[in-house]
Amino acid sequence: MGKPTGFLEFTREMPGKTDPKQRTQHYNEFVERFSEPTLNQQAARCMNCGVPFCHSGCPLGNVIPEFNDAVYQKDWQEAYEILTSTNNFPEFTGRICPAPCESACVLGINQPPVAIEEIERHIIEIAFDKGLVQAKVPRVRTGKKIAVIGSGPAGLAAAAQLNYAGHLVTVFERDDLPGGLLRYGIPDFKLEKWVIDRRIKLMEEEGVVFQCNANVGVNVSVNDLLREYNAIVLAGGSTIPRDLNIPGRELNGVHFAMDFLKQQNKRVINRPVGGTDIWASSKNVVVIGGGDTGSDCVGTSNRHGAASVTQLELLPKPPGERTQYMPWPTYPMVLKTSSSHEEGAQRQWAIATKEFVGDGNGNLKGLKLVDLQWALGHDGRPGGFKEVPGSEREVPCELALLAMGFVHPQHQGMLDDLGVEKDDRGNVKATEKAYQTSIPKVFAAGDMRRGQSLVVWAISEGRECARKVDEFLMGASQLESRDHSLQAMAI
Repeated sequence: MGKPTGFLEFTREMPGKTDPKQRTQHYNEFVERFSEPTLNQQAARCMNCGVPFCHSGCPLGNVIPEFNDAVYQKDWQEAYEILTSTNNFPEFTGRICPAPCESACVLGINQPPVAIEEIERHIIEIAFDKGLVQAKVPRVRTGKKIAVIGSGPAGLAAAAQLNYAGHLVTVFERDDLPGGLLRYGIPDFKLEKWVIDRRIKLMEEEGVVFQCNANVGVNVSVNDLLREYNAIVLAGGSTIPRDLNIPGRELNGVHFAMDFLKQQNKRVINRPVGGTDIWASSKNVVVIGGGDTGSDCVGTSNRHGAASVTQLELLPKPPGERTQYMPWPTYPMVLKTSSSHEEGAQRQWAIATKEFVGDGNGNLKGLKLVDLQWALGHDGRPGGFKEVPGSEREVPCELALLAMGFVHPQHQGMLDDLGVEKDDRGNVKATEKAYQTSIPKVFAAGDMRRGQSLVVWAISEGRECARKVDEFLMGASQLESRDHSLQAMAI
């Protein structure tokens, strides 16, 4: 460890942010960088524990104490190599990951945990600044052709790994630009799109081919891919949103959150949005759903100049700290306040929406809400609920955004044409051991396989799936698994 007493001398600090009143006037990122002394101190807080639980907290198995030590020593080449040995895209996770590694940090038992996510972001950006990030072109090509369908984090990770193994990789993306949810979904103020472009350019230099406006099952034939490629990776994500089928659902002003967010992503880069423009300007906005997508809608609505922004959550308000039901090092379901919430929003918990109310001309004018009373189960989790008598009321609302998560990938088109088997939730059925679908040469990874999850899980899935595809094609894989990485760290 770089400084044995670092965790005693320094407390957790986070980078500064632009004032909310200023940052809501634009769509740029607003989180500053640490000064060099502060970055050094934050890395020094890592205790290099005998059993570093942060490894298991991270779905990628990032080698966290080691890269913290390299940062403390200012050895940027080593820090970069350690970080990218397990994570293909730290510039993404360093910005938008909820950092489950920090929840498992041993220092977090009785102090604020190490600022792992921010250190990760600084390592990769400093590596780019210093010219340490260079294209890695495989010396030998196998001649095997692989189609990766979907260019979100799972597809990009699978494509990068398979390319490193020497295979010929083509990524098919149905949108006009690669990136999937990173490109069209996550707001620019959380992830500016030049960050994606920089990585795509690097992957192209390494030999990965990207075909955009290529909607497999629509304008690209599934049979052609099966015939022309030695293996196919399905990484299209979980794209069918959960709906709220209550009276008034058909009114103008009720939209899915991703339609709203994607439009704004396109406006920022001066691309046509397609369909009816969705604006929050001067409207009373209600976001139904308390997760990250809902938070992104809050931040975007504030930038539109909404008259008011309210975020509703069906579940009760979570506790501010860990309880006996969420002991360290498990991921705690505690109250989180995002940067978008800091910018202004009224948050309400244990609320159900009963009806979308129209103005008589087909437009939304309000919502009928009711309070809920939840019963807690023996594990501390919410069980059944009942409506609170006399709590029903109507609130003004001209724009309702449905941000209640996603149910499964799109079946119509590619998946139906392939005829792959699906699980009980409608996801593509593929075991975690093999990532192989009911069609031997077709594999699946990311949200399309496991259901809606985190970006860091998508990258992990893409990497592991790539290793299984490599094994399938070559009989054995030269790509290291996450389990092997963890074993090596223990030796």
